[in-house]
Amino acid sequence: MNEQLKTQVFSYVTGISFISALGGYLFGFDFAVISGALPFLRNAFHLSTWLEGFLTGSLALGCIVGCLIAGNIADRYGRKPGLMTAAAVFAVSSLGMALATSLKVFVAMRFVAGIGVGMASLLSPMYIAEISPASVRGRNVAINQLTIVLGILITNLVNYKLSEKGVEAWRWMFGMGIIPSLFFLVGIIWLPESPRWLFKANRKQKAERILQKIGGHEFAATTIRDISNTLTSEIKQSYLAVFEKAVRPAVIIGIILAVFQQLCGINVVFNYTSTIFESVGADLDRQLFETVAIGVVNLAFTVIAMWQVDKLGRRPLMLFGSLALSIMYIIMAILLKNGAGAGWVSFVVLLAIASYATSLAPITWVLISEIFPNKIRGLATSIAVVSLWISYFILVFTFPVLARVLGTYGPFWLYAGVCVVGFFFIKLKVKETKGKTLEELENIIQH
Repeated sequence: MNEQLKTQVFSYVTGISFISALGGYLFGFDFAVISGALPFLRNAFHLSTWLEGFLTGSLALGCIVGCLIAGNIADRYGRKPGLMTAAAVFAVSSLGMALATSLKVFVAMRFVAGIGVGMASLLSPMYIAEISPASVRGRNVAINQLTIVLGILITNLVNYKLSEKGVEAWRWMFGMGIIPSLFFLVGIIWLPESPRWLFKANRKQKAERILQKIGGHEFAATTIRDISNTLTSEIKQSYLAVFEKAVRPAVIIGIILAVFQQLCGINVVFNYTSTIFESVGADLDRQLFETVAIGVVNLAFTVIAMWQVDKLGRRPLMLFGSLALSIMYIIMAILLKNGAGAGWVSFVVLLAIASYATSLAPITWVLISEIFPNKIRGLATSIAVVSLWISYFILVFTFPVLARVLGTYGPFWLYAGVCVVGFFFIKLKVKETKGKTLEELENIIQH
């Protein structure tokens, strides 16, 4: 392939990846907006500790439904229709939360937003993995994480500015989500369907044309041959298929990695920034400022992860992140218990965010998008991501209660222990996947 064609291919695949990853931006928006809005929602809806945890976690309950819906749509109708549905759900839910007249309506709309987040969290990385050549797949899937953190950062900046609008500021915070939702919806129209799904659906000529556009004639021929060798003639798969002996190891690893990414505890820092810094005496302005600082660090170190994921590999980054987080949590627990200043707490929080952003945050999504066989990828990915969102709900629902019983510092001892266990699981069970095609990985993981 000559240099001009390589440049065209690179631009085309990167463009597709960025458009698909706009689902990640909306994921980041719905994920982050609650952090800036919580101080206002507590007053607007007179939230108890339990209600605060449930309101925050209701997003995850919707995500579970979204993942189940998306897995079915992805395997029956294709990846593109699922992405379009997710974009429409994002737009409707953003407007619904902004106009909510009661706590019940707000929670219902946040649940609907979760459906969109769940669909995007499954479909965006899956789609990107399926249209990317092996040499850049890790980087391209990590684009999804980049747009997530961009969504978090921009949302935190907007929240910080909108906080000046008074007690109704939370309505503006949620309503702003309709703008990127519409951009995402329009962008999806331009996307091609996943060539691997097209081949599975017996639309082989169209699949070949897209693969040629992605990587040239030789790449298309090789990829089609590999796909043919890994797909059975059966198109429809049931959920029982993901627990067959041949694919069970990959499914178990995917589920455990997804659960670990959440129970490692970092999303407590993202969602309850105001609670953590309020416990050390920070005022509302400082609390919202810390959400912005977290967003900036998260973005910077996600870019580093994208740069290194196809160089250092997935496994070393995951090992580093789990060990670093356990150390940061122990230090954080000590600082919070002893009433350290907000500056010291902020420093350690940002180190924890940096560690997570270069490892567990993007790499878990990369691995989940890679390790499942072609014939069950949609269903297996949905099970792994459902497990992730169940874990997220448990994490964010329990934190306010644990913080009240144990003190704000108490839960971080638990999260440190989870990270140590995760470190040894990755060391013993997770194989390196960089530089290998999805079809090569299918053979490696099953054996």
